[in-house]
Amino acid sequence: MNDATHAPDDDATGAEPETGAPAPLRSIRRSLAAIVLAFEVIVVFLAALVIWGLAQGAGEEGVLPSWVALAAGGVIILGLVATMGLLRFEWAYVLGWTLQVLIVASGFINPAMFVVGALFGGMWWYCMVAGSRIDRERAAFAASGKEQL
Repeated sequence: MNDATHAPDDDATGAEPETGAPAPLRSIRRSLAAIVLAFEVIVVFLAALVIWGLAQGAGEEGVLPSWVALAAGGVIILGLVATMGLLRFEWAYVLGWTLQVLIVASGFINPAMFVVGALFGGMWWYCMVAGSRIDRERAAFAASGKEQL
């Protein structure tokens, strides 16, 4: 059956004809960084709720108001989401490191965040090192494959 949406010269797969140019490889470092940042969004959201909830019962003088935890958590979450979108720029990785430091520093408000921040900081570091190494190896392999043609 040949209708208006199916031209007779289309191939059976429906794929676009190839232009001959290989698709650029997606950076492993960028992918890993986005994954870590996405998980951090969830953790920072939950941590902000915990800190906010703990501040509700504390009526002590000199303690930050409870809304500060939600506002600070929201700012960090916005920073994490923005960084995920900006990872195509090299400077976004520096922003990612800055956010890791802020998350560790939130341990001064809730000591459990020292552990959480250290874990995510370690994952961020590993993703930067391993992702860069894999990207270099992939680029070298792709370059050596092109030389053999």
